[in-house]
Amino acid sequence: MMEAEQAELFKLLGVESRIKIINLLKENGPLGVNDLAKKLGLTPAAVSQHMKALRQAGLVERRRQGYWVPYDLKPPALEQCGEMLASVCDCGCRGACRQAVEEPPGRADELAALKRREQELQKELAALRQRLAELE
Repeated sequence: MMEAEQAELFKLLGVESRIKIINLLKENGPLGVNDLAKKLGLTPAAVSQHMKALRQAGLVERRRQGYWVPYDLKPPALEQCGEMLASVCDCGCRGACRQAVEEPPGRADELAALKRREQELQKELAALRQRLAELE
């Protein structure tokens, strides 16, 4: 990804409502504009504009099902986005340094941070396995 494209992606993800939309789609699966609008407290028109931007960036897709047009995340695009964001860190940790910044130094603190990260990864793995089972 070129630096200009990276900058555009950072700008796109710099909007709080778009991050909330991504999180809602991660938690709930495909949702329509009206469902998202209710959950976010926004107008359907505002949500549609956010969805257009996310769709153009390749982070979400829509599939017409009769009158309902649900939006869903595109996991490969989000993974690529995560890799790009992790690559911005210049220490070579691939994102692991965020625990070092959040936690004060110390063996017990490091162990607690690693255990929390392990739990986060287990949750992500369970969600991934569930999604794979749904798609199979």
